[in-house]
Amino acid sequence: MRGLLLAVSIVLAQGASAQELDRSPRPLANPRQMVAAPEAVVAPVVVAEAAMPAETVTIPENALPRSLRPLPRPGALAERIAGLKATSNAPGLDLSGQEPQDDVDLAAIPPPTKKEERRKRRERASMKGAVCGVPAIKGEEIARIRSNVGGCGIEDPVMVTSVSGVRLSQAATVDCSIAKALNSWVDEVAQPAFDGRLVELQIAAHYICRSRNNVRGAKISEHGKGRAVDISAFILSNGKVLTVSQDYNRLLRRIYKAGCNYFMTTLGPGSDGYHEDHFHFDTSARKGGRYCR
Repeated sequence: MRGLLLAVSIVLAQGASAQELDRSPRPLANPRQMVAAPEAVVAPVVVAEAAMPAETVTIPENALPRSLRPLPRPGALAERIAGLKATSNAPGLDLSGQEPQDDVDLAAIPPPTKKEERRKRRERASMKGAVCGVPAIKGEEIARIRSNVGGCGIEDPVMVTSVSGVRLSQAATVDCSIAKALNSWVDEVAQPAFDGRLVELQIAAHYICRSRNNVRGAKISEHGKGRAVDISAFILSNGKVLTVSQDYNRLLRRIYKAGCNYFMTTLGPGSDGYHEDHFHFDTSARKGGRYCR
């Protein structure tokens, strides 16, 4: 009798353990992890046959880890790429497999003139040290110039040291309107007239707050507005100096006259008695048009 009671107690204890396993909050093992690491040792769990589920757990095929190795290239695509490479290497065809257009006869193109070559060299010049947005105008931007005298001053002044590769004897404080006009005149008129040998302009005057021709009571000069520059001499690469006061020959007359196409006002020898030894160029906002004498 005593043995019978002991056997019943063991059976009841096993049933209670099975029920506790069914109600355990611990999640089941991940099937993928079990497949990916089959060598892992899992401690066996003894469960009564009554607690085992009736259905069998199966692992779907797509749950298995996939290889990172790329798939092989399709045969048709590989043949297409090989055909394009063979075509690109064929003579008379470009990389697109098309027939090239007729070749350009380089001998028929005229060589650039000296003027065009000089212009291209200047265009390729660096913008370092350039002002007014023009590579050939070298200098620096300076602070706004104010004056207690009405009409004097420059809103956006620049200090120009060279134009079109020709240095100035002194840095000229002007605005960009006169700087650009002077640069174009040197590039297209003065330098070609001297066969590219012009290296320096002798600057007699630039910004200064004064009246016209220093006459008391006269209007403010364009020099006082930063829109004028005076040139007294031209220095060549061989050291020769041509002054307006002593060498006003046919050549200087020609480049002075051409200045009327670049400046609003041109004054020089014979104009009014105040400009016998220099060229006065300005970009005044003259209502009556250009004034060239």
